[in-house]
Amino acid sequence: MIKRFGLAAGALLLAAAPAGCGTGGPAEQAAPPAAVDADPGVGHVHGLGVDPATGRVYVAGHFGLFTVEAGKLVRVGDRDADHMGFTVAGPGTFYASGHPSAQDIAAGQPPHLGLIRSADAGATWEQVALAGKADFHALQVAGARVYGYDTQTGQVWRGQGGPLTPGARLDLLDLAAGAGKPETVYATTPDGVKVSADGGNAFRLLKGAPLLSFLDVTDGGGLIGVAPDGRVQVSTDGTAWTPRGRLPMQAVAFTAVSAERLLAASMDGSVYESTDGGDTFATIHRP
Repeated sequence: MIKRFGLAAGALLLAAAPAGCGTGGPAEQAAPPAAVDADPGVGHVHGLGVDPATGRVYVAGHFGLFTVEAGKLVRVGDRDADHMGFTVAGPGTFYASGHPSAQDIAAGQPPHLGLIRSADAGATWEQVALAGKADFHALQVAGARVYGYDTQTGQVWRGQGGPLTPGARLDLLDLAAGAGKPETVYATTPDGVKVSADGGNAFRLLKGAPLLSFLDVTDGGGLIGVAPDGRVQVSTDGTAWTPRGRLPMQAVAFTAVSAERLLAASMDGSVYESTDGGDTFATIHRP
């Protein structure tokens, strides 16, 4: 679910998006180069998830994939690719996108990963589609279907066990969809939340929805998201929304593991968890 950039308007949403993805944002330009053999850490957090097989929290960022262990981030494997998009599809099964490591690019690998998938909880990855072409900053799984927003084309793409098909073009930050209605997909945009009833071919404004940076569909079909000011908003039907608690900092990544368990990250790399539907949050990692 995260993700970001390619927004042509909407200062509030842009403010929620971290600089990154090789765009030369201020935070990246100011960062000193990592020492040789030193682990650079996660960098900017781009995605969050929980593996249902183990219950482990995963944090995807500018320098790879990590788990949260006793408040610290532990690298998964030896890959330090830039995971701009990341989502958990099922037990031990993840999707990601973004860019290879600087070393892989220097060795001649194309600068865009396309869509990649791991069947062993991030230890190894295989190519799925659009290698070298697509850079998905938002990824969402709805049952057997996967949705992605490619910043190279500005399009929503979808697929189900095969090639990806392009859909609508629009500026968005996050995608949301659920297994109960896989054809229904939501997008957070500078104009507000938009919804598609045809698998991402066309979107319309979801009337009554607040301006949100991130959004998820719960297992029960409800909607839960976070606004640019950190306020959690929930809805059962997409029209009536109820505010819940507020994150201590603006969110740069967000996912609803369930209606009650939420994960969020802030610009400084802190990771937060709620177990009461967003009423309160606890810090589970702080840099």
